[in-house]
Amino acid sequence: MSEHDWLAVRFEENRDHLRAVAYRILGSAPEAEDAVQEAWIRLSRSDADSIENLGGWLTTVVGRICLDMLRLRRGHPEQPVGEHSPALADVDVPDPELEAVQADSVGLALLVVLETLTPAERLAFVLHDMFAVPFEDIAPIVGKSRAAARQLASRARRRVQGTPEPPEVDTGRQKEIVTAFLAASRGGDFEALLEMLDPGVVLRADEAVVARGAAELVRGAAAVAETFSGRAQAARLTLVDGLAGAVWSHRGEPRVVFNFTITDGRITTIELLGNPDYLEDVDLSPLEA
Repeated sequence: MSEHDWLAVRFEENRDHLRAVAYRILGSAPEAEDAVQEAWIRLSRSDADSIENLGGWLTTVVGRICLDMLRLRRGHPEQPVGEHSPALADVDVPDPELEAVQADSVGLALLVVLETLTPAERLAFVLHDMFAVPFEDIAPIVGKSRAAARQLASRARRRVQGTPEPPEVDTGRQKEIVTAFLAASRGGDFEALLEMLDPGVVLRADEAVVARGAAELVRGAAAVAETFSGRAQAARLTLVDGLAGAVWSHRGEPRVVFNFTITDGRITTIELLGNPDYLEDVDLSPLEA
């Protein structure tokens, strides 16, 4: 078997996956086929011997191609959208594989919502949430940092779930509040903690943190202040996906991330997150020694 034939066989092994990725991003069966065919052309012109993970490489290439196609589509306002978008134009797809894709996680309702996203949001959401592509691989496709790619997916996820966009965050003010909160916590200043907490503040912990002994849910300023008073000695101020938060580490490895939601100058939500998958994806930048 020649090298070209071997490469063609390997590509065919990935074709179904690539078509599913392209269809979910583009919402159009013909465009998905075009994207997959372009991926084959690029593969046949590349140095295949230097590719360590062919499946991952092809998924990334298809992602880039689809992003370019989405941007081109956005650049032509005469392109039909809404009820006449490609997502709805291809309902009667004769190909059983694509019919299975439509019947899987991409119903018409989701495709319509995806049409409202920016190309970068759509790509980040589909690749990460539907195909578990890590943000470090998505970031270079959209030309942004891993944290920014994560935020694109989060913004898209909120749109898909119908969750309102959070208000703009004053990052400088948030850093001041989180810094003051950690200082009050370490110093056991109960009154200062109360002053910074919204009366209806909620403290949540994921399963990994609960397994370490934390309460899964604490409500109310007094209860949350009591929980933190004299604590957080080892927590360090950190940028968490670009926003001020905190991290507790063990032997140099992050174990618990503290996420803060601040509204009108008071902390309304604190999340304690220790899930290994989350810790692997989250972008952390220490703000103090």
